[in-house]
Amino acid sequence: MKRFNYKAKEKETGKIVKGNIQAENEQTAGRLLIEQGYIPQSVVEEGTGLFGMKGHIKAKDRIMFTRQLATLIGAGLPLAASLRTVAEQTQAKSMKSVIEEILAKVESGKTLFDAFSEYPDVFNGVYLALIKAGETSGTLDLALKRLADQEEKDAAMLSKIRGALVYPGIILVVIIAVLAFMMIMVVPQVKGLYEDMGEELPGLTQFLVAISDFFATFWWLVLAILAAIIAGLWYAIKKTPTGRKAADTFKLNVPIFGGLFRKLYVSRFARTTEMLLATGVPMLDSVKISIDATNNTIVEAEYSKALETIKGGKPLSDSISGLNYMLPLVPQMASIGEESGKIDEMLGKAAQVYENELDEQINSISTMIEPILMVIMAGLIGVVIGGTLLPIYSLVNSVAT
Repeated sequence: MKRFNYKAKEKETGKIVKGNIQAENEQTAGRLLIEQGYIPQSVVEEGTGLFGMKGHIKAKDRIMFTRQLATLIGAGLPLAASLRTVAEQTQAKSMKSVIEEILAKVESGKTLFDAFSEYPDVFNGVYLALIKAGETSGTLDLALKRLADQEEKDAAMLSKIRGALVYPGIILVVIIAVLAFMMIMVVPQVKGLYEDMGEELPGLTQFLVAISDFFATFWWLVLAILAAIIAGLWYAIKKTPTGRKAADTFKLNVPIFGGLFRKLYVSRFARTTEMLLATGVPMLDSVKISIDATNNTIVEAEYSKALETIKGGKPLSDSISGLNYMLPLVPQMASIGEESGKIDEMLGKAAQVYENELDEQINSISTMIEPILMVIMAGLIGVVIGGTLLPIYSLVNSVAT
C-alpha cells in the first residue's frame, strides 16, 4: 500500500478538500475518492518530488529507523507492531512513507527481506544480506543493531572527511574574495591614475588590467562556462561509466587524499566482510557484497579477482593477498583468523586499525594543507600587489622628483 496526497471537490457542496489516502496505485486512490463522494483534482504519491521522483532518504533517517526497529524487536515486540511504532515516530516524510509501505507488505505476508528488496535505492546489498541472514537465524534484532552501528561509523567517517575539507574551502573562498576585490576595485583605479598622468603601465600591471577588463566585460560568459563545466563533470561522474572510472581513479591517486581513500576502502571491505560473516552469510557471498560496498569501480574490479580464487577453494587470505589497493594487514589478519577459527573477529580488528589511522590522518589534514594554501594565497596576492601598489609608489616617486 502507498500513501497519496490528494486535492478533491465534494460532489454535493463543491467544497475543495485536501488529505491523504492509502491505495495500491494512483488509479485505485482516485476510485476510492470517487466512492467516498469526491471528484479528484490531483492525486500525488506522498514523498514524490520533481519529475515524479521520490524524496531522497537521508542516511541519518535510515540509521534512526534501523536502530529503533532493532530496539523494539529486541524488546520482544512483534515485527508488524515494531514497524508501526517506528512509522508513527518518524518525522521525515520520505522515510515514513517507505516504512508504511513496508508495513503493508509485511502484514500481507511478505518477509522483511522481501519487503526491503523492493527499495534498492534505500537498502543496499549489505543491508539486505544482513536482514536475510538475521531472519533465517532468528537474530534479526542483532543484525539490525550491527547495521545501525556500521552505518553510524560510515556516516561519522564521511562527516570527518567533509569536515577536514571545510577549512581549506574557507581559505580558498577568502583567496578568491581578496583577489576579486583587488581586481575589481584597485586595478581599474591604478589604470585610471596612469592614464591621467600620461604614463605607460608596467608590464605586470597591464596583464592585471587585461584580466580585470575581460572579467568586467565577459563575467556572464565566465559564469556560464563555470556552470557548464560543473554540470558536465557532475553528469560525467554520475551518469557515465567513463566519468565514474576517471573520478574513482583520481580519488586513489590524488596527493594527500589518495592514501586516505585507500584506507577507507580497505577498512570498509574488512568491516563489511566481518559483519556479514558474523551474521552467518557464506564466505563467497560476504566477499562479493563487501566488494560492492567499497563504492569505487577501480577497487571493485581489482578485489573481484579474489572471487574466482575463493571459488577454486583457496582461503580468503590467499585470495586477497597481493591485490592492488589491498593493504597488507587485512590478508595477514585473515590468515590468523582462518587458523584460529575467528576470521570475522580478525577482520574486524584489521578494520579497526585502519579506521584509527584514518581518524588520525583526517585530523592532521587541515594542518598539512594550511601552509600550502597560505603559500598559494601569499603568492597570488603578492602578484596583485606587485602589479598595483608598487607602480603607484613608483609613480609617486617619479612625480616627487
